[in-house]
Amino acid sequence: MSSQAHILVIDDEESIRDSCRQVLIRAGYATETAENGDLGLQKISQARPDLVLVDLKMPGMGGMELLERIAEIDPGIISVVITGYATIESTVEAMKRNAYDFLPKPFTPDQLRIVVNRGLERRKLAIESERLRCEKEMMKENFVTLVTHQLRSPLASIRQSFGVIREGFAGDVTDKQKQMIEKANKYLDDLMRLIDDWLDMSRIGSGRMAEKFELLALGPVLSDILERIRPLAESRKVMLDLNLGHDIPAVSGDRESLKQAISNLVSNAVNYNHEGGTVTVSAAEQGNDLAIEICDTGIGISPDDLPFVFEEFFRVKSSQTRNITGTGLGLPIAKRVIEAHYGRITVRSEPGKGTTFTVFLPIAAQRIS
Repeated sequence: MSSQAHILVIDDEESIRDSCRQVLIRAGYATETAENGDLGLQKISQARPDLVLVDLKMPGMGGMELLERIAEIDPGIISVVITGYATIESTVEAMKRNAYDFLPKPFTPDQLRIVVNRGLERRKLAIESERLRCEKEMMKENFVTLVTHQLRSPLASIRQSFGVIREGFAGDVTDKQKQMIEKANKYLDDLMRLIDDWLDMSRIGSGRMAEKFELLALGPVLSDILERIRPLAESRKVMLDLNLGHDIPAVSGDRESLKQAISNLVSNAVNYNHEGGTVTVSAAEQGNDLAIEICDTGIGISPDDLPFVFEEFFRVKSSQTRNITGTGLGLPIAKRVIEAHYGRITVRSEPGKGTTFTVFLPIAAQRIS
């Protein structure tokens, strides 16, 4: 820790404040004092010291309350309790309130320096750990951006070239060659979808996926989602049904991210359905929430797999799902988007009888007229 680390001594005994201040100034630390908890809290709010020495027994605001208030202002500040009334109970209670160490009175200058040095070393490690975490997040974002630009562009070019060849613009193409190109295109689509999902996960993690909140009427949004997914449903011979109650309350949310989250759920319901099955999407007011249900008549999820469906890259594996492609990120993305809207998502399922996902979103304070 820098020799100019800032330390605050809070104690109602003038002799303790003065002696601590002299010892710590000689040790090279910038040191202030406060004679009570209220004044100490004011100085903490203004100066944000690196370490605070807190007396437990003070008139007015006691040490225990002060520890809590310090943690609320900045949990990174190191709090060391100094007291002549240390007990096992008070020690445990202080630790629960974010105290780092105890220094029983009376103490020697060497004991004070040791405890302070130890606390400042802890703060130094915490600051360095946070710096490394931020650096790691920055590297992760930069890497995702690099992957997006360096992989998506050439993959799009390859897909376009395949299209030109398949249509015969580069010469005659046999039926077998067309089949091979179509198969390669399918793999390209899967890879592009994985890259897009990965990018979405990165955006959600950095808080950029759900940031343009507005008052939303979800009826039109749900109708649009079903129309976009209808071609997929028709290709798999699955019926889509939208069942909306009257006067659906508005929610506050990011339109595009909510559309993607619910689209992921509806697409899953179609993909994991039977030929001739049904997917029903309904919405109704439920307490303080708008409850959106996506119910299918598909293959269902086993009780063993159900706890893991929202984990990244998890996919249900069985003979029935062998030919269903996906990245295993659709449900985790949906869950994170819903949670970013202060909502929650639940799932219930029975093998062979279908699955129901329910999204709960807080109802907005005002309604759309």
